[in-house]
Amino acid sequence: MSTSSSNTSRAKLPTHIVYQIQDREGKPSFWTRIGGAWPHADGQGFNLQLAVVPLDGRITLRVASDKNTK
Repeated sequence: MSTSSSNTSRAKLPTHIVYQIQDREGKPSFWTRIGGAWPHADGQGFNLQLAVVPLDGRITLRVASDKNTK
């Protein structure tokens, strides 16, 4: 992959947001935004860019919206 195509895909807003979700007993789950995702050109996968890698909980990928892309 060339550097220019890599930089172009990262310049666009992500189509999906990556969250770590920690379940808490008797309380609502705690969601932390940890990155973004961009689809591959062929539509067969995603590139993920994570700011952190969680050690516990689970990772969820959600469609980006105006509300969660800021």
